[in-house]
Amino acid sequence: QVQLVESGGGLVEAGGSLRLSCAASRSIFSINAMGWFRQLPGKQRELVAGITTGGTTDYAISVKGRFTISRDNAKNAVYLQMNSLKPEDTGVYYCNHQRAISRDYWGQGTQVTVSS
Repeated sequence: QVQLVESGGGLVEAGGSLRLSCAASRSIFSINAMGWFRQLPGKQRELVAGITTGGTTDYAISVKGRFTISRDNAKNAVYLQMNSLKPEDTGVYYCNHQRAISRDYWGQGTQVTVSS
């Protein structure tokens, strides 16, 4: 059964930090590069960070140097450490395999709100 459960979002002041967690079903996690996506208000969902099964990471320019993605293969979990948060980071954050598209299964996401 496909499952993605995101958690860890919340309200934080600009400059603060949050750590997002994602519990994924083994069917998604074990064979795929994973990613964190976000949907900003009025915008399409975008990939902001990715990590391969071997641990190679990549980031969108907008978050590079501030966000860190990691994965725990034993727990089928992927994390996003977000530092130096900005109001423009406000949105709903989702995890999924990196090639996920709109018609794929998505979890409920977790809301991140950064106040100025």
